[in-house]
Amino acid sequence: MANRRDSRIEPSFEGPPQARSSAGLSVNEEDRVVPSNRKASAKRKPAKGKSSRAKRGRSRRGLFGVLGRLFYWCFVFAIWGGIAVAGIVVYYGAKMPAATTWSIPDRAPNIKIVSADGQLLANRGMSGGEAVGLHEMSPYIPEAVIAIEDRRFYSHFGIDPIGLSRAMVTNVLGGRFSQGGSTLTQQLAKNLFLTPDRTLERKVQEVLLALWLEHKHTKDQILEMYLNRVYFGSGAYGVEAASRRYFGKSARDVTLSEAALLAGLLKAPSRLSPARDPKAAEERSQLVLAAMRDEGKISAKEMTSAMSAPATRAPSYWTGSENYVADTIMEELPDLIGDVRGDIVIDSTVDLNLQKLAEQSIRRLIDDSGKKLNVTQGALVSIDDSGAVRAMVGGYDYSTSQFDRASEARRQPGSAFKPFVFMAALEAGRTPDSIRNDAPIKIGNWTPDNYGGKYFGKVTLATALAKSLNSVAAQLTMEVGPNAVVEAAHRMGIQSDLIANTSIALGTSEVTPLELTSAYVPFANGGYKPDIHFIRRVTTTEGKVLYDSGGGSAPRVVKPEIVGMMNSMMTGTVEIGTARKAAFAWPSAGKTGTSQNSRDAWFVGYTANLTTGVWFGNDDGSAMKKVTGGALPAQAWHEFMVAAHEGVPVRPLPGTWKSTPADTIVPDEIPAANNTAPVPSTSVGQQAPARPAAPVAQAPVRAARPAQTVDADGPSMPEDDGATASIKHPVPPGDVGGPGKKRQTSILDLLGG
Repeated sequence: MANRRDSRIEPSFEGPPQARSSAGLSVNEEDRVVPSNRKASAKRKPAKGKSSRAKRGRSRRGLFGVLGRLFYWCFVFAIWGGIAVAGIVVYYGAKMPAATTWSIPDRAPNIKIVSADGQLLANRGMSGGEAVGLHEMSPYIPEAVIAIEDRRFYSHFGIDPIGLSRAMVTNVLGGRFSQGGSTLTQQLAKNLFLTPDRTLERKVQEVLLALWLEHKHTKDQILEMYLNRVYFGSGAYGVEAASRRYFGKSARDVTLSEAALLAGLLKAPSRLSPARDPKAAEERSQLVLAAMRDEGKISAKEMTSAMSAPATRAPSYWTGSENYVADTIMEELPDLIGDVRGDIVIDSTVDLNLQKLAEQSIRRLIDDSGKKLNVTQGALVSIDDSGAVRAMVGGYDYSTSQFDRASEARRQPGSAFKPFVFMAALEAGRTPDSIRNDAPIKIGNWTPDNYGGKYFGKVTLATALAKSLNSVAAQLTMEVGPNAVVEAAHRMGIQSDLIANTSIALGTSEVTPLELTSAYVPFANGGYKPDIHFIRRVTTTEGKVLYDSGGGSAPRVVKPEIVGMMNSMMTGTVEIGTARKAAFAWPSAGKTGTSQNSRDAWFVGYTANLTTGVWFGNDDGSAMKKVTGGALPAQAWHEFMVAAHEGVPVRPLPGTWKSTPADTIVPDEIPAANNTAPVPSTSVGQQAPARPAAPVAQAPVRAARPAQTVDADGPSMPEDDGATASIKHPVPPGDVGGPGKKRQTSILDLLGG
């Protein structure tokens, strides 16, 4: 058994053929159904070079595999991202009104105000400037804006993928939002239709609207709409408003350097405004110029020349006194035409040349004497006989203070109110030759003093008004009654409430320069009270008339003979009285006024051509240093009126009055007094002949006592030039109301007059 077991041969598939028994069972390589790779590999000895190439091939196949997988998933994500974006666009687009209802909203109406000779005074309205066609404005403006804001404006379809991608990369690398990537079309869409909120919904709507704008309008139309509506800072919308605001010129006349500055403002209008930071505005404008050079819009020489222009600070606000007029016109406009629904043109009554003359005079006098005399503000109003305001200056500088002191500030007029007192007395039967005793008086608890405590004794009313004698004005107020004075002032044009007490004789009730000046107009035009107006006509830009003042008739408020008497008396103020600095070649008349402690100084005077009122003072009511109506106000009036009447034919003042040898006075509460000595007549409008001096009863000079108001129309009262006639009949006593005595004025005295 053992031999049988040992001699048994087991089948084998391994080993070389020579090792197998010839009698045994075997299978060779050819008999295999599938050849053995392992053996073939074992038989082959691979070359060294072939092995390296195989490794590199496997490496490349791995890299391409990674990139392929990355591309695949990016493609997948892009598809799903596109679906998501489309869904967002559809969602937010569905919330918008139907595209068929979209339309360009009307631009905010511009109100163009022009002077009597057609020069631009101001633009008002939300835009602050009129729309200017792309072909009308300086060509530098659109070129500068495109170069710095949207270089591919004329090639994209409303959205700039290149610019948007660049902005995204810049923001990611910079770690902050520094570039927006919006095109001019997108910015216009946002300005026209949307709020400035940075939300996904607003951005989607902006894109949709930009595509719609590109479909509906040409590139030039889009650019023109953009430039006429975009905000340039400092309250200026559109290139015309910005050009007027910063350079004082039209967008039609803007230079290269100015256009670069305007284009640079679009990035940050408030921060880069030359009114706030001229250096930052200049630096930004140089970037704009460099961009224009890169785009081939300008040459290297033009860029260098424009960059050399120095930075200038623009006023912090609209400047020029004509803006006071524009503000007043805007207040009156709604009452004339209602709501403004489109661009309009207002023809004003103001003469821009006279306006500039008035402004220069006020500013020069304050610049020269303001610190020395403690004067910071002034106002001037000039009105012609028809009631048209020809000039109005409301303060020293509109850019620093827009408060209009000419039409809004109520101040005590002082003795400039006295003409209404004397007019009421004339209407009650007195004449310029009527005699009153200029002496210390006491009326109840009130003791009106003359300036410096100087008195002139028996004087005519003409002399009393020319020398601005307070005691005589107070006596006349007592004679005719305060109510008669108030009625006369209101009839002439004063609109403010007036307190009917005796102290009104010295102008203690407050009025504005505009209304006080307007109340003198009837003296200049022969007794008629016209409507004071700033607007002649309002038209649309197409020429349709919306309003026309028409120059209607003015009612008579003063009798011709009273006008003649008043003009005769107030001519003396300029010739021999407190306003001699105002005299010039034309026949003129007027009245000075100074409130207590020189808080207000006035002169209101007129010719047959113009009535002009001037005021100087301080907004806080602080006292000036002995400034009187016969000083700065009279000087400003003289400068303005001389220039205003240059080349104008001379005309006499209206009305005539001749002195009556036996002028009988019959007051209501005082003894009769007659002036029997003849006084040479003065023909109104001609220079009064010199009158012989006559003895004047001089009252003793006494120390000035505190009073509610003190007229201070000059550092000293000039001596009488002979206007006083000899007296043969009794005159009102100087101690009307009882003898005067020194006392302190109480608050009850001030309230009760």
